[in-house]
Amino acid sequence: MKVTDHIKKANGKTLFSFEVVPPQKGKNIQDLYNNIDPLMEFKPPFIDVTTSREEFIYVDKGNGLFDKRITRLRPGTVGICASIMHKYNIDAIPHLLCGGFTKEETEYVLVDCHYLGIDNVVALRGDSRKDEPYFIPTEGGNCYASELVQQIADLNNGKYLHDEIEVEHNYDFCVGVAGYPEKHMEAPSFQTDLKRLKAKVDAGADYVVTQMFFDNKKYFDFVDEARKIGITVPIIPGIKPIAVKRHLHILPQVFKIDLPEELIEAVEACKDNVAVRQVGIEFAIQQSKELKAAGVPFLHYYSMGKSDNIKAIASELF
Repeated sequence: MKVTDHIKKANGKTLFSFEVVPPQKGKNIQDLYNNIDPLMEFKPPFIDVTTSREEFIYVDKGNGLFDKRITRLRPGTVGICASIMHKYNIDAIPHLLCGGFTKEETEYVLVDCHYLGIDNVVALRGDSRKDEPYFIPTEGGNCYASELVQQIADLNNGKYLHDEIEVEHNYDFCVGVAGYPEKHMEAPSFQTDLKRLKAKVDAGADYVVTQMFFDNKKYFDFVDEARKIGITVPIIPGIKPIAVKRHLHILPQVFKIDLPEELIEAVEACKDNVAVRQVGIEFAIQQSKELKAAGVPFLHYYSMGKSDNIKAIASELF
């Protein structure tokens, strides 16, 4: 079922969803199931599965020289989605990236998704590689998320990359995109970033999931400004509970977001990360209660391999 249909079916009730990361190559998928299992009691209509782009590794040749090779450390997104759908009988949503994928590779992934009965995808530009100072488009790939959305929309309308293909059946993917309540780190202004979001919606995006934020006012202001420029699709808030003390430095640095002073002070006063995790849970519960009271369509949680804190939060809300 499409995310937008889940929202319509809920009749104004706030739903629960979360995002998982594929295991690294060589790891057992059971570890992923162990983190999903405790959250199933909250009846998530869908689970997002992230995608990793290619990166370089250096292999020691044993003679003082190294081979530079390309790899994906966390492959298997579409396979994991199929496994989740089979095991839990719920929707699973793969993330699609511009970075690291040609348009042909993207089309192949979409064909696989269609065959597997996957109704939803999230279209993202993706980050730059670790060895790149800024995002460099893949040769033959999409440069922007709006272009990726357009490719998906074209496929929905029966338009493949090669027009000579005879179309017997159109696809019907529901497309999610990212939104940034505190603007994307590369955007020159908040309004410019909103215009880029509208370009994604105009290209065919059906809903928006926000980057994590810790000040609900920024989310509410973001939604208000989005509505003013004609963005009418559902905007789902993304929530990430603080779990370790170093998050105070990592999250602002990586995602270019601000943390509320009260949260900073509470975390700094903690003697260990057990206490930090509890602070993060309590703050996310209050944040979530306010968002739920405001009637948001989903509360979408970013889980990075551990679900105990998400379970504690959801237990107070669902």
